[in-house]
Amino acid sequence: MKTKIINWHSFLFISAVVIFFTVLSCSQQKVGINAKPPAGSELLFDGSREMLDEKWTYWEGPRFSAELPISWEIVEDPVDDGTAVSANDPAAEGGKYGTADIVTKEKYRDFRLHVEFLISNPGGNSGVYLQNRYEIQILDGDSTKHGMGAVINETESPYHAYNGPGNWNAYDIQFRAARFENGERTEKAMVTLYFNGEKVHVNVPINQVWGGPNSGIDGGNDGGKGITDSPGGIKLQAEGHEVLYRNIWIKELNLEEPDTDF
Repeated sequence: MKTKIINWHSFLFISAVVIFFTVLSCSQQKVGINAKPPAGSELLFDGSREMLDEKWTYWEGPRFSAELPISWEIVEDPVDDGTAVSANDPAAEGGKYGTADIVTKEKYRDFRLHVEFLISNPGGNSGVYLQNRYEIQILDGDSTKHGMGAVINETESPYHAYNGPGNWNAYDIQFRAARFENGERTEKAMVTLYFNGEKVHVNVPINQVWGGPNSGIDGGNDGGKGITDSPGGIKLQAEGHEVLYRNIWIKELNLEEPDTDF
């Protein structure tokens, strides 16, 4: 009888350990398609027109030519139940980036960001901008440093992680803003990126804004090298292509050390 009691106690202990680590695993950060926002996050887009109008607006850069309300259309999700938003704004027809890009009304410094996108047709082009400065490229068919999943012009493209046109993809990003002392940049912005659940960039320092003044904040300052100490929104680029977005959320952070790995 004593042996049976000991075995029963051991069973209870092992069961408790298994449950503990299962709960711990479920509570840890998740990445990839359909990732759920962790505690303390803000949902930026849930597929609804209401949230699009509530939390986003047009970026009024030098080439801005659209007009509120936002003309990005809410469409049926072509893969799953629900809805998404299409970046195919008429004002951007012909690839005129900067004419109808949308940006969050809130501005951010350090953060963890999740964005899901689907390119409907070959050659589809858009982009996710961190602080409305630094672009993580979305461009079907391009595996160069200007291509899919690249910290644009700063890294190689992790094209192998891309699911292709007609399929959902996910960027999970941890970003640390540039640091300044007495108005001078002392530490460059830094980013780590998971692409469809695969860690593809780790602690990449970002040198400048690329694409000129029509691209984003500071794009016209010293050829994009004149980075300023100001927060910026999350921007999605319109280039006249049918690129869809859904499930966008953000969690603000305070990354004291220059380390964005997660």
